Amino acid sequence: MVEQREVPDGYHVHVNGGGLVEDTAHVEDTVYIGPDARVFGNARLCGDVIVYEYVEVGGDAEVFDNAQIYGNVKVFGNAKVLDNAVVFGEARVFGNARLSGNVKVSGNVKVYGNAEVSGNAQIYGEARVFGNVKVLDSARVSDNAVVFGYAKVSGNAEVYGEARVFGEARVFGDSEVFENAQVYGNAEVCDTSQIHGDAKVCDTAQIYGHAKVYGHARVSDNAVVSGNAEVSDYAEVSGNAEVYGYAKIHGNAQIYGYVEVCGYARVSGNAKIHGNVKVYGNSQVSGTAKVSGIERSDGYTFIYVTCSDGVMRVIAGCRYFTMEEAYAHWESTRGGTKLGEETIGILESLKVLSKLRPEGCV
Repeated sequence: MVEQREVPDGYHVHVNGGGLVEDTAHVEDTVYIGPDARVFGNARLCGDVIVYEYVEVGGDAEVFDNAQIYGNVKVFGNAKVLDNAVVFGEARVFGNARLSGNVKVSGNVKVYGNAEVSGNAQIYGEARVFGNVKVLDSARVSDNAVVFGYAKVSGNAEVYGEARVFGEARVFGDSEVFENAQVYGNAEVCDTSQIHGDAKVCDTAQIYGHAKVYGHARVSDNAVVSGNAEVSDYAEVSGNAEVYGYAKIHGNAQIYGYVEVCGYARVSGNAKIHGNVKVYGNSQVSGTAKVSGIERSDGYTFIYVTCSDGVMRVIAGCRYFTMEEAYAHWESTRGGTKLGEETIGILESLKVLSKLRPEGCV
């Protein structure tokens, strides 16, 4: 003898699959509702949707097209699951969240607020995506990562670990934000760059190319880190500073103002570089060095720093000379002019100051 199933008041057994559907809900006959699933409230399910196991769909939620939901998932509020989206595990989708395209949402994920997940994006693990966030294309958000506010993660970008992306930040390309890193404000992280450790990228800072920011480093304001450059440890890059090429900033170094650090330059220790300075080549600024240079009347800033071969060099614009070479160059090109006299005076000052400073850099 077949045991008759008890049907609560106001519910009926769905014709396709045998799941429970509240009379207020709208479920088309083409929709499969498994025997342990439940649809209630004003939910609407249409098309070739498949819902099974212990799923609950309620409120004003809409599930259309070829979407599949299974496991212990709950979809409610005004959430929409559309197209070929797949939701499984213990996931929660609610508020005004919208899942579309070929997305996959699984694990103990929560997607809510006005969040949009589309394309081939994947959200899994214990991740949370909420606010007005957009996760698009083939982007992935996983582990315990949180993306919120008006942030956008797209392309093949990955946000994972304990990472946070929020504000109006953009993470795209093949970039990765992971461990305890934070990207926020209007910051942009793209290409194959990596932000990890306890690093922070904020304000309108940009990280691109193959650049890496990690450790407890901070890149802020309008700073740009690109190429194969690295900023690590407790280093800070801010203002309108640019770090690119194969340059490395580490230790407790601070780079700010309109500084450019590029080539194979290294800045470390407690060094500080600021002003309108360009440090490049094989320059090495370390220890407690403070580099701001001396600005010539036409805007050129002259600095005097140690390079990887142990030789002190004068750097001004694209000029990269030993002190002897510097004298010879400007005497031959500017000799007999006021600008030439000013330049020789700057070189003399650099020599004197380098002897008075512990690290020798000016």
